[in-house]
Amino acid sequence: MKAVFSTLLLVLAVFAASAQKPIRVCVAGLNHDHAHGILRRYKDGTVDIVGIAEPNKELWAKYGKLYHIPDSLFFTDLKQMLLLKKPDAVLGYNAVANHVDIVEICAPLHIPVMVEKPLAATLAQAKRIEALANQYHIQVLTNYETTWYPSNLYIYNTVASGKIGSIKKMVAHDGHQGPKEIGCSKEFLAWLTDPVLNGAGPLNDFGCYGADLMTWLMHGQKPIAVTAITRHYKPDVYPKVEDDATILVEYPGAMGQIEASWNWPFGIKDFEVFGETGYLHALDTANIVTRMRENIKGTLKTPPLTAPINDAILYLTAVLNGSLSGTDDQSSLNYNMVVMEILDAAKRSAKEGKRILITD
Repeated sequence: MKAVFSTLLLVLAVFAASAQKPIRVCVAGLNHDHAHGILRRYKDGTVDIVGIAEPNKELWAKYGKLYHIPDSLFFTDLKQMLLLKKPDAVLGYNAVANHVDIVEICAPLHIPVMVEKPLAATLAQAKRIEALANQYHIQVLTNYETTWYPSNLYIYNTVASGKIGSIKKMVAHDGHQGPKEIGCSKEFLAWLTDPVLNGAGPLNDFGCYGADLMTWLMHGQKPIAVTAITRHYKPDVYPKVEDDATILVEYPGAMGQIEASWNWPFGIKDFEVFGETGYLHALDTANIVTRMRENIKGTLKTPPLTAPINDAILYLTAVLNGSLSGTDDQSSLNYNMVVMEILDAAKRSAKEGKRILITD
């Protein structure tokens, strides 16, 4: 009996060790400033980066020095790196318009991909990504900072519980003083302020946050119409793209309002939901303001999220091992195709000066 018990403990120990073993990832691109986050985790030993593909060798030197990355991890060619390293997944930190290029290489190799928001620069690129993902049966996920906000999950769960009735209006404010004003790197600015490489200015850069949260709250439902107005307050700073966008998203029985800007006096990512009988306002990552009817007001601080829904890499790991489906949440390809339809309609609305109907 003791021998059987010892064997069982050994099996459980091996299982636990394998369950905790981090996935092996490759990084595609370093010209996105969000790369600092994943590279800090490499330096701390909390993520296993086995290769980095980046054609700009100046960035090799910059990030190699900052995060103690050996030269042996750097490659100029993504496909060559993948064939050699055979990672569990690829993380995209390049221009939004180049996300499709990552998937073109990864999909035939059956390697899952997670890119930084938004999914693509254009709807056409997103449709190509979707076609590749379906053809080769791979996961293509999109990482949003707001996915890991406990305040947003609190809103989602409260709405689902019926405590504030059905949604009537959603309002998302996302943005900051401007990428140049807050000190983004020259490599990041070069594509972020380019209408082709980024697909737009803050309409894409920050409009995607609200579109993603609203699609999530509406359980993947497509809107019936989108209307958008863009403004160009700082043409001397951002000559190629708009720097402010307001997007109205119409659903049957509900309305969404997305305010995306590079002109806020401070950085902001908040989210408001008005129901039939109550109101919820996620001020930031954790703080909520509530109001139920007249003057029944309250505030609360939401507890931290638990693994694996508290972190992009833990979430990705759970999707890859089958613990999470990755098909009906903020990161899913399914929901992000709806996000891309909203952004595409918003761009067309601003350009044509009219309300754009969304059709299947």
